[in-house]
Formats: sequence, C-alpha cells, structure tokens
Amino acid sequence: MGVTDFGNVNSGVRSLPRLKVELNQSWLRQRHWSPFQWLLIGSAGLVAALILMVPAYLLLRVGTSWAEAWETLSQPRTLEILGNTLGLAAAVTAASTLIAVPLAWLTTSTDLPGKRLWAVIVALPLVVPSYVAAYLFASILTPKGLLQQILYPIFGVERLPSFYGFPGAFLVLTLVSYPFIFLTVRSALKKMDPALVEAARSLGLSPWRAFWRVTLPYLRPSITAGGLLVMLYTLRDFGAVTMLQYSTFTRIIYNRYLGYKLDMAAAMALVLVLATAVILYLEQRSQGKARYARVSIGVARAQTPVKLGRWRWLGLSFTGLLSFWALIVPSLGLAYWFWRGLNQDWAVKSLGAAQTNVESLLSLVEPAWHSLSASLLGAGLAMLLALPIAILVVRRPGRLSRLFERLSYASFALPGIVVALAYVYFGTNYAASLYQTLPMLLIAYVILFIPQAVGAQRSSLLQVSSSLEEAAQSLGKRPSDIFRRITLPLVKPGMLAGAALVFLTCMKELPATLILSPLGFNTLSAEIWSNIGEAFFARAAAPTLLLLLLSSIPLAWMTLREKE
Repeated sequence: MGVTDFGNVNSGVRSLPRLKVELNQSWLRQRHWSPFQWLLIGSAGLVAALILMVPAYLLLRVGTSWAEAWETLSQPRTLEILGNTLGLAAAVTAASTLIAVPLAWLTTSTDLPGKRLWAVIVALPLVVPSYVAAYLFASILTPKGLLQQILYPIFGVERLPSFYGFPGAFLVLTLVSYPFIFLTVRSALKKMDPALVEAARSLGLSPWRAFWRVTLPYLRPSITAGGLLVMLYTLRDFGAVTMLQYSTFTRIIYNRYLGYKLDMAAAMALVLVLATAVILYLEQRSQGKARYARVSIGVARAQTPVKLGRWRWLGLSFTGLLSFWALIVPSLGLAYWFWRGLNQDWAVKSLGAAQTNVESLLSLVEPAWHSLSASLLGAGLAMLLALPIAILVVRRPGRLSRLFERLSYASFALPGIVVALAYVYFGTNYAASLYQTLPMLLIAYVILFIPQAVGAQRSSLLQVSSSLEEAAQSLGKRPSDIFRRITLPLVKPGMLAGAALVFLTCMKELPATLILSPLGFNTLSAEIWSNIGEAFFARAAAPTLLLLLLSSIPLAWMTLREKE
C-alpha cells in the first residue's frame, strides 16, 4: 500500500461497500468459539468501551449542570461560533477539492512532464502540522511580517492586510489538507478502467465531455471520501485556528478548559461532536448503494496518457504555483527563523546561563525521543487493537462486528481536545493512578486514530483468500496457530502501511498531547507550541525542522513501497 493508496487506509471514514464474504468453513464461522475467538471479541469490546467513554463524559457533565449548559448553548455567541466552524470547514473543503481533483488528474492521466515527482512534491504538505504552517505563514504574511519588511524598502509598503482570522485559517488549512483529496482521487484514477473513457470517446464525446460525463461521476466516491477527511480535519483542528485567532469550537473549548469552566467546555464539545456526527450521517446517506466496478475482465490495462499539448505550460504553472505556496514559502520562513535563531543564540535564558547553539540543539534530543517513542507506541497499540475489529468485520460479518466497526469509525467525530477533556475527567475521578501518564496518552492516540488502523487492516484482510485458512483448519490447526502462521504474515504489509500513517498523525497531534502528557514529558509538538505561543519564532524553528524531518519518514517509506 503506497502513498496513492491513502484512500484504502482511510476507507472507513465513508460508507464502506457492504461486501459479504461467504466463508462456510472459516475458522471464525464455527458455531462454538475457541478462547482465541473470545479474545478477539473482548479486545474489540475494549476499544468500543474506550470510545464510548467520551460521549458518556459529555452527557454526564452536561446533565449534571443542565441549566448552565443551556445558558451557554442558547447564547448568540454559540451560534456565531457554530457558523464560524461550519463555514470554515465548508470553505476549506470546497477549495481543497478544486485544487486536488485537477492535480490528481494531471499527475495520473496526462503526459505532464515529471508527473511522478510532482505527485510526491504536492503530497508533502501532509506531513506539516497545521500549527506549524500557521506560525510560518503568520510570521511572513502578517501586517508587519517578513514580507512587509522586504516590500517596505522597495515599494514603501508600511502595512499588509490582516492575515489573522478567517483569511489566514482558510489559506493555511487548505494548503495542509488538500492532499487528503489528492491522494484518494489519485488512487481511484490509477485503478479506473480505461474502457470507460474509451467507450465514451467512441460515442463521439470530446476528452473534456468524457471527463465530465464519465471520469468525474466515477470519482465521486473518492472525492466525497477525501472531502469528508478534509472537513473532519478542519472541524477537529486546534492549532491553526488558535494561532490565527479565529474563533471555532476547538479554540473556545480550550479557552474554557484553561479557565476551569469545564461545564461550558463540555457543552461546547457536545455541540461539536453532534455537528460532526450529523455530517458523517449525511455523507453516508449520500453514498447510498452506489457501485463502481470494472467493465473489462482480466488484467487491468495501463491508461493511455492524455496529451496536454499547448496546455502543458498551464499544468506546470498550476502544480508549480501550488508547490510554491504550500512548500517553498513556509520553507523559506522556516529557514529564515532557523538561521536567525542560530545567530541570536535562542537558548532558554531562564536557566540562568546562556547555552551554546550546540547545547541548545542537543536539548531537543529528549523531546524528539518522547515524540518518537509515544508515536511508535501509539501506532503499535492502535494496530494491535484494530486487528480484532478488522478480523471480525471481514471473517465474521454480523450485527456485533458491524457495531464494533461503526463505533471505531465514529471516533472520527471526536476532536482531540474533546477526547483529552473526557480522559482528564475520568482520570481525576476514577483512575488517579493513570492520570497524566503515558498509558493514558496512548489510549487517547488509539481512540483518535484507530479508524485509520481498522481501514488499513480491513483492506488487507479482504485481499486474503479464506481458502488458505480453511485448508489449515482441515489439517487440524488451532485458530490461534492459523492466525499466527497464515493470516498475520499475509496482512503484514497493510498493517505496516497503516502503522506508518498512524505514526505520522500521532507525531502531529497537539491538543491531546498538551493536555494528557505526563509531567516533564515534553514533546516536539509541545516545544513548538510553547515557543510560538510566546512569539519566540526563532526558538520554534529547530524543533519544527526536526518534527518535519521525523514526520517525513513514514511518507517517504510509503512512497518507496509504491515504486517497488
């Protein structure tokens, strides 16, 4: 599963095809279950319980202070925040779609020069956390930012338009989230049957009309899936909107938490979760029972690239301009602040003695190790707990397995800050020994990112024939042996791809990490946030660069696997 298979990894966020796998003799279809099979049920039930604790907290908190919660929700300010949140999500989704769909088509179905390289370049913003992009763009484009300092001696520009608020949040979130749609659509285009377009052309349709009449309707599920990812990403975003001072639910919830107004924070969080759940429901209904299948049989033929001709320069200009804004501009800002930090000795002065630049850089070793270890453990735990759900869904479809699957995907409706608040409550009231410990942080990572893990393993299991398991069962092998020696090796590639994606998202996660990390467990994301929160942009440059380098590892690995 390579970079372009991102849609398969995240297939759970949209309505999945209801594939009924007929397994008459599978080791999971036996009437009497073994202890191993009960272990699968227990593990899946544990995940479901951990997820349900979040809405349970919200209902409990709001229910015990209903009058105050209602007063909060009935205020005009709440309606304004709801409009801000949904409006930003809709605008970012629309803009990302307009960018990503032609970009995917150019890098897949045309003779664009260097299209494979462009496909990697335009996917790179996926590794950039929104709060990092926000701080870099803000340092450049604010009224007195770096761009104004460059323009003033030349053109006498004393002040640029304000970048804070909706304009900045819209630009930043669009540039870091369009890869979700790009990768899902590109994956669908690579798998599209060329016979569909050829049939349309044989009926006299021009390439442009064939795209609108055939290709675009075929891509509707992948566009919807990617668009849903972008919308959920925007609804859940905390770093960019907080950095750019745009009032959405996540920013207000965090401010209420800092002010110890937990009842108001819970009421706001409940509205956000309900709004997200409604969006998920409407998306599922919009998909209906649509089916998109290949027309031809046999081995898939390679698509004949569309010749751009004189429009080639326009395609190159489009990809180049996007890469300039999404990558080059923030990279120049990061390089400037990193260079300035080294020359100004950005060491922490409160320690009582100035450190050398080398010592300051070495001080990032511990946060880097904390980020790496927590992300690796979070990815491993998420894949481990997602495997029983995927096995039950694929090998034993039924009401219970569907319930587990839907609950795991429902965690997409839970922003990181809401999950963190729920576990702060349960930790302080019912599990004090777990409060602000690494296990609690890992549990939050599992809840937030298990949809990606389930989607990856589900896709892998669907590609494994049950006949292998049936043959092993006929030889008297135990279910646990069948799983260990047959099933697990076959699904391992998909598990690794899913783990790489979960690792990437764990590295970037901010609100849950800030709230649930153990005391003294400083991570790169927390280091960056504390510095940019105090406008110490130069100090934030080194941990930002290190975070981006470490986050690029899984994306580079998936890209290499695709080439293989």
